[in-house]
Amino acid sequence: MAKAYLVGSGIAALAAATFLIREGGFEGSDIHLFEEKQDIGGSLDAGGTAEAGYTMRGGRMFEAEYRCTYDLLSGIPSLDDPSVSVTQEIRSAHEEFSWDDIARLVDGDGKIVDTTSMGFSERDRLELVRCLASPEGRLDGKRITDCFGEHFFTTNFWFLWCTTFAFQPWHSAIEFHRYLRRFIHLLPEFASMSGIQRTRYNQYDSIVRPLTAWLRERGVTLHTGCHVTDLGLAPGHRSTTVETLCLSRHGQDEKIAVSPEDLVLVTNGSMTDASSLGSHTAAPPPAPHRSDSWLLWHRLSRGRADFGNPAAFDKRVKESRWESFTVTAEDPAFLDALAEFSGRETGRGGLMTFTGSNWLITIVAQSQPVYRDQPDGVSVWWGYGLFPGRAGNHTPKPMTMCSGREILEEILHHLPFDEAVRARVLRTSRVVPCLMPYITSQFLARRRHDRPEVVPDGSVNLAFIGQFAEVPDDVVFTVEYSVRTAWTAVAQLLDLPEQPPAVYKGHHDPHVLAAALETMHRR
Repeated sequence: MAKAYLVGSGIAALAAATFLIREGGFEGSDIHLFEEKQDIGGSLDAGGTAEAGYTMRGGRMFEAEYRCTYDLLSGIPSLDDPSVSVTQEIRSAHEEFSWDDIARLVDGDGKIVDTTSMGFSERDRLELVRCLASPEGRLDGKRITDCFGEHFFTTNFWFLWCTTFAFQPWHSAIEFHRYLRRFIHLLPEFASMSGIQRTRYNQYDSIVRPLTAWLRERGVTLHTGCHVTDLGLAPGHRSTTVETLCLSRHGQDEKIAVSPEDLVLVTNGSMTDASSLGSHTAAPPPAPHRSDSWLLWHRLSRGRADFGNPAAFDKRVKESRWESFTVTAEDPAFLDALAEFSGRETGRGGLMTFTGSNWLITIVAQSQPVYRDQPDGVSVWWGYGLFPGRAGNHTPKPMTMCSGREILEEILHHLPFDEAVRARVLRTSRVVPCLMPYITSQFLARRRHDRPEVVPDGSVNLAFIGQFAEVPDDVVFTVEYSVRTAWTAVAQLLDLPEQPPAVYKGHHDPHVLAAALETMHRR
């Protein structure tokens, strides 16, 4: 029987293992995932305790047209109720606590910004329409700043857009173009975020744990503390066949023989590689080294243009980093004050961005609990800063050098809470910051072939999956993208008659375009 070897254990690898069983007819016992860390889930992680403080590097948003993701999760039982699928659970949670944000942007004076207008000048509108209509080839290697004037980056639209998706002005025009086309149907409700869906809990509890349980029940082996260091390829470039898997398991080197009938699916690169956690009293330490997520890709791509160019993504840390933080509180003071200020109960407010923040801080208070094991009386909220290298407005040093408490003090500086509330929040909260050097590396300005195809031309048994494999039309930094690469890899390597569902293309719908243009012209 053919075997499948998957490098990494993020959502792409978990999805690929599921598709191998569901679509490819593999036995679970013939599937092996290799993860260098001790925890499964890759970037969809979450941990900590109520006592020490919860941690979560980030959270992903969903929307109705995540066709691959919802198809995948429709067959996975939720942990709370096995008679309900994870897809049903996500949609139910959205119905119960859909976002209706009326305090999406808060200015430097602590006042809610009117987002009825996107704030466009006529030039901004023309440049946005031109970008939307441009063939992707004309944007090769360009940054967003190459397509728009300075005023565009001061508009309500840009503040909404960049803090929803984590774009920076120097990021790839190709990726911005893809996002604009892919999510244009959300534009009329972009400020309220009512079209955005979330999982009931954090994504580790809501997605990774159910998927992992389903795979283990079917005999899939997840090897932790075990990282793949290299692949031995058969000689010649006319076709690509993996013959050997080289790995290190708890410090011991091993080799696994791979036959042409076996499959090897590699998660190349990692957006949360080298992340470091701080504490309520200490800033995150600088990352000492990179993991094999990048090193393996560098080794494979030497002399192989069809394997992409990892140097386009991992050599510009100052352009790809930002910092997140998770707040655990024993007192509802912050959430109560935030609900009163925002006009929305906890869980319905969506994102809130402080446009006057030097760090460009965004916070979000989800419906509670955020963790399945979260005790009653404990609340969790989360946020991030897109410019962690700048000095704060209240704290005169970069976010990267701040403790969790100092980050909380900076946030409270931007909110019009009274002193009694501030004191309660500071006294009863624990903040864990997380510095992520490569978190938006997939957005960096690139050329068309810097990411390898999911299945390189002529590949017999090798595929690339995850955020750094190329899927035309779809958008990176989403769960949907990773799941789509996994399904594509399985379908193509096994030559299956059914391929993944097509990417939703709202920009081809005249009604969607008309609604978006109307939104762009609101004054």
